[in-house]
Amino acid sequence: MNKIDLANQVAVITGGAQGLGFAIAQRLLASGAKVSLWDMNADALAAAVTALGGNASSKVVDITDFNGLKRVHAEVEAEQGPVSILVNSAGIAGKNATLEDYDLDEWRKVVAINLDGTFYVNKVVIPSMKARNYGRIVNISSVAGKEGNPNLSAYSAAKAGVIGLTKSLGKELAKYDIAVNAITPATAKTRILETLTEEFINYMLVRIPRGRFLEVDEAASMVAWLVSKENSFTTASVFDLSGGRTTY
Repeated sequence: MNKIDLANQVAVITGGAQGLGFAIAQRLLASGAKVSLWDMNADALAAAVTALGGNASSKVVDITDFNGLKRVHAEVEAEQGPVSILVNSAGIAGKNATLEDYDLDEWRKVVAINLDGTFYVNKVVIPSMKARNYGRIVNISSVAGKEGNPNLSAYSAAKAGVIGLTKSLGKELAKYDIAVNAITPATAKTRILETLTEEFINYMLVRIPRGRFLEVDEAASMVAWLVSKENSFTTASVFDLSGGRTTY
């Protein structure tokens, strides 16, 4: 494992209790950062913090609750120090259905968590990063945001929105030494697979030239560099983690 220096950095990871977020937390902690996990699941957060060790902490918060996000951000900065790293990992896939048959409430829920939530967390964290003239942000999108997956229109649309948000925000914050980038993972071996049909899982797998799903540690390795000071020039960009499925 390459050594990334994140000493004296405080990182917030949404959806950090499991999956990609948890793996990223492990890698950032190994690189010297303090990490605050933000998630709705109190039990999962407690287990994650126990597993991660002393420099990990947590906040129970719904990322669609803007006022709640402001509160926990202020708490983290008071308890841990200035937040200099943000990784937006919280998200849901939603149900498989054609757009014609897609439930309206399910659509709103998927977009609210994946897109609105990412917007809210960025909006809360940005002002203090600007005040200190430094920050690193990674928004986790998806290969679905590039290509669109059939029977997953809400998720595809929301993740495409995350890409657009990242490009816009990265340009807005470039002069403040705040790098804002996105990653577009193919399907990873996480609990999100539990919400998808076997047919759809196979549909995604056969389209990956690598012939396998993404390992969460592979995503964590890319994120660790993106949130480091070594990433001193690149911003408003999208980094592919699709195993060759997408090449743009």
